[in-house]
This record gives sequence, C-alpha cells and structure tokens, in this order.
Amino acid sequence: MKKFYKGNIHTHTNKSDGDENPIKVTEWYKAHGYDFLVLTDHNHRTILDYGNTTETPVTPLMIPGEEVTLSFQKDDVAVPIHINGIGIERVVEPIQAETFVSTIQANVNSIKEAGGIASINHPNYKWAYTTSELIQVDGATAIEVFNGHAGSNGYGGNTRPSSEQIWDGILSSGKLIYGVATDDSHHYHDFTPKMANPGRGWICVEAESLSESSIMDSIKNGNFYASTGVYLDELVSSNNTINISIRTEDDDPLNLPEYVTTITGYDGDVLHETDSLNVNYQLPKNGHYARATIKSSEGFKAWTQPIFRT
Repeated sequence: MKKFYKGNIHTHTNKSDGDENPIKVTEWYKAHGYDFLVLTDHNHRTILDYGNTTETPVTPLMIPGEEVTLSFQKDDVAVPIHINGIGIERVVEPIQAETFVSTIQANVNSIKEAGGIASINHPNYKWAYTTSELIQVDGATAIEVFNGHAGSNGYGGNTRPSSEQIWDGILSSGKLIYGVATDDSHHYHDFTPKMANPGRGWICVEAESLSESSIMDSIKNGNFYASTGVYLDELVSSNNTINISIRTEDDDPLNLPEYVTTITGYDGDVLHETDSLNVNYQLPKNGHYARATIKSSEGFKAWTQPIFRT
C-alpha cells in the first residue's frame, strides 16, 4: 500500500560548504522525522550508509546526490549554474558549453546519464535564470519552487518573477516540470532567518516502499507534493482532476489554522479558490494545465504537481 514519505533533497555538509559533518547532518534529519535524505554537496558525491538492503531500512533512507556547480560568464557577469543530481551512480563533473542554455542542458544530460534526476536549483539565486532560458532546456524533472536559503530570492522583486511564476512560465510553454521545496541547508548550529538552516522545505513522496528505487520512481512520475509545513492526508491527480484532503491537528480546537487552496492555470491565472479542507477540482475542457497551492494561516504552504489535459 502506498504512503507518503518525507524527505529533503538539497542538503550540504562540511564535504563542501556546510558547517557540520555528514553523520551529524543525517542525525538531525533522523531526529526530526525525515524518512529519506539526499546529501548534495557541491561537485561531490557524499557517501553515507548507502545501499541499505534490510527489510526495514533505518531512516532516513540515504539516496546519493550532488549539486553540480559551475559559473558561466554571461553579459560580463559570472552567473551560477546549480543543478541537483538525485540518485546519481557516480560523480558528475560540471561541463562548460558554448552558451548559457547549452551549458545548463549539458549538465542536465550528464546527470541523467549518471542515472540521476535533474532538479534546477533556486532559479533566482543571483538572478541566474530567466524563464525564456529555462523553457529551452529539456529533460529536467524538477525546479525549486521554494528554497530555504535566504539568498534564493524566491519571492522575486518588482521587475523579477518569483520562483512560482518561473515555474508557471515553463508549464505555460507546454513543458512538464515538477515543483519541489528544499532546505538547501548549510548551517546546523546558528538558527536565524539569515542562516540556511534545516527543516524549512521538503517533499512528501507517495511510494510503494521506503526504498531508493520506489522513491526515485515516484519523483520521476510526479507522485509527490512540496511543502513548508502543510501536510496532506490524500492527493489524487489525474489528467483532468485534482483531489486533495488537508491534514489538520486537533491540539487546540480554539486555535485551529485555516487553509486556502488556490488552483493556478495557464500563465499563472487563478482558476479557483476555496477554504475547504477537501478539494475536488476538475480541469475545464478549455483548460491547459492546473496545479494547487495550499496556504495555511500559520504561514506555511504546500504545492501539488501540475495536471495537463491530454
């Protein structure tokens, strides 16, 4: 029977620019209820207890990863290209190609050739990517719609689109790409808003079992949602419908959070909005795609994956 498994897929240790060793980092995630973890040090495949073959894996399940990292000189500015390789079978050496887009493409291709899933990281970090550039890239499975690093500029600016708007721009072009939330954690001792701390963003993957193959298959197929603190009891998506059941806690019945679910479609247009805990949305016949964002009164969010009319 399928169930949801919680995991972080963007994590740094002192094998690159994190401030704690891999064992201590993993212990933090284990202590805080994570089912799986991907260590993604820069240009380094950090190995820690991979290949657990016991019937009941010791959580968190470790899935190998790497943040493929390089800079590209664009308009006389060194622009960062950071792409996560999830489930890679070997280290992926960064590739510098002739153009900015072809460099992104070459590294996405290398990640896939190494058996991994390619995820475009923090698109607004140093304002690296534009929507028009990312539309030209093929083969990336995911893009970070939320990144817990303060420098990720996820909300955009007066003249800059947010990460969500970039995601909608790619979807509106007809390309399927999934949205993920991550910690991009670096700092495990000093917990302040400016620090890149753990516990800020994750994905909940619906899978048959807590195994690398099952988790990877579900991510590839979009069987997950991204979250910063909203949990779902049920999420069923098809080509035409989205069904959501939002989990609630009854610890304090006088102070229960409220939720608003917004269905977003082509070009980021709002198609529907409701405060119901159970959402059933059907894509209209003229609908291009739809995805849901659930906001809680506590300030947390969750994002479902898009459905496209076939």
